[in-house]
This record gives sequence, C-alpha cells and structure tokens, in this order.
Amino acid sequence: MATLIDTLKRDNRPRHPEKAHRPDKPIQRKPEWIRVKAPGSPKWAETHKIVKENGLVTVCEEAGCPNIGECWEKKHATFMIMGDTCTRACSFCNVKTGMPSPLDPNEPEHTAIAVEKLGLEHVVITSVDRDDLADGGARHFADVIHAIRRRSPKTTIEILTPDFLRKEGALEVVVAARPDVFNHNLETVPSKYLKVRPGARYFHSIRLLQRVKELDPTIFTKSGIMVGLGEERNEVLQLMDDLRSADVDFMTIGQYLQPTRKHHEVVRFVTPDEFKGFETIAMAKGFLLVSSSPLTRSSHHAGDDFAKLRAARLARLGH
Repeated sequence: MATLIDTLKRDNRPRHPEKAHRPDKPIQRKPEWIRVKAPGSPKWAETHKIVKENGLVTVCEEAGCPNIGECWEKKHATFMIMGDTCTRACSFCNVKTGMPSPLDPNEPEHTAIAVEKLGLEHVVITSVDRDDLADGGARHFADVIHAIRRRSPKTTIEILTPDFLRKEGALEVVVAARPDVFNHNLETVPSKYLKVRPGARYFHSIRLLQRVKELDPTIFTKSGIMVGLGEERNEVLQLMDDLRSADVDFMTIGQYLQPTRKHHEVVRFVTPDEFKGFETIAMAKGFLLVSSSPLTRSSHHAGDDFAKLRAARLARLGH
C-alpha cells in the first residue's frame, strides 16, 4: 500500500496533509503496456549527483515520474524551481503541498551551473505553484532563464509554468525573458476541474496560452493533459479545439497514474490504439506536433521534440 509519508525528506510529515483523512481508493494493476526501466545506471547516478550537489529539486523525483530511469540515463532532468512545496492541492499530483519556504536567491545560478555541467542542449524548467508570492514567481522564472543564457547560450529553454492566476503582469515578465517553449498544462477536461484541479480555472489557462502568442508569436506554446480520469472522448476532442483556438503548437496526452491511495483513482487505462487515435485527430486539427502515448509526459523527449517543432514550423512556412 502506498503511504503519504515524505520519504524524500526523511521525516514524518505528510506530503499531502489535505488528503491524509480521505478514504483510501483502490490502485489498479497496471496493464502490460505500462512498463518502465528501473533507475540506477551509472549515467543515472551521475545526473543524480549533479542535481544534489547543486541543491536542486527535480519534478522527476517529486512527482514520481515513471520515465526517470530513461531520462536521467540520458542526462535529461526537469528542474523544479521555487522549492519543493506547492500552494495548490490537485488531486492527481504527488508534489508536496503546504506553505513554501522563501525563494532561494542563489537558485538561478545553481540551476545554470547544473545545466552547464550536464551539457544540456535543451533544458526544461518547471515550478510548484507559488500563490503566496505577489507575482507567482514570475521574476524568479525570468532570473533562471537569464542565468542559463549567460552560462549556456546555445541551450534552448523550455518552461512549464503555473497559471499565474490573479497575478497581474506576471505573464509579461516571463514572456519578456524569451524562453524557446512556453508550456502550461491544462491537465484535464473542464468538467473534471472541480475534483482534479480545484485551484485552477480552465478558461484562464486557455487564455494564458493565447496571451503568450499575442505577446511573442515566435515562442512555441505547448500544453498537456492526462487521460483515464473519467473524461469522455468528445471532451478531449473539444479540448483540442480550445487549444487550437489559442494557437497552441504542441499537445501532449498521457495516461494518468495514481501516486497513492489518497489520490484520484484511475478510472480506466486508455489503450495504445486510443492514444494513437488521439494523435491522428489532433494533428488533423492543426497542431505542429502531438505526443500521445501511455507514458507521454510533458518533458519526456523534450529536446528531440523541440527539434521536431522547429522543423514542422519551417515546413509549414514553406522553408
């Protein structure tokens, strides 16, 4: 049985105090098409060492990503800035919830050093939600982007941001720092927001993505959802249309996997053929790129996908 003890920090505080008294939900046995390689290779260990030496947090660890073994072996890690504690309490997420610590002013430089040491051609930077900050952490995102540019000017930068809900002017600060890819995940269809993503607003997230393109049309935009949460197929297709109306370039679709018995249950496991069908339909709707498979995650194969994005844009422009 999965527990809610914060084993990453080796103490007895619950990672999710708001979920601690909820009734347990069953965890379904994973189907044969969801199998991943266990971490532990020498290259994985090297990546782990660089991350820890610089006092950094990765979403790979905090969210329990199933692809950590594959990605870290390739020296690909998604850095999670602004601490390891989120001010939201989404029912799908394994990142710790509570009151975060103050921002670390040295984090931008430490992140840039790690990117340089890993020799990354493409890096993904994400964060916890920081509703406690006046700008939601926008300036910190910009500082991290600038620090990486100084040390690794050839590295392309992808950011996966919170929604900056009720943080006027925050998005403009982040876009002005000119990341190469701006990712903000819708996570699920609007009918599931109250249970799955209660602190967020679906159409605010759509508008956020649309606004990025209005501010800087050269930035690639990206968004992802999980399936298996009880959504209907027609809802997923409508969500695709909503993203295209916001001129989003890249969509990812992956299987929701339940972190613990206290989290939202897996309603069903979507088959690989269904994922392939979603990819075909989404491409027909006009996305530059779609990644749709059971183990697709926002940052999985991000570097390779960025190269495909650039090529797809050039091809569409006739170059």
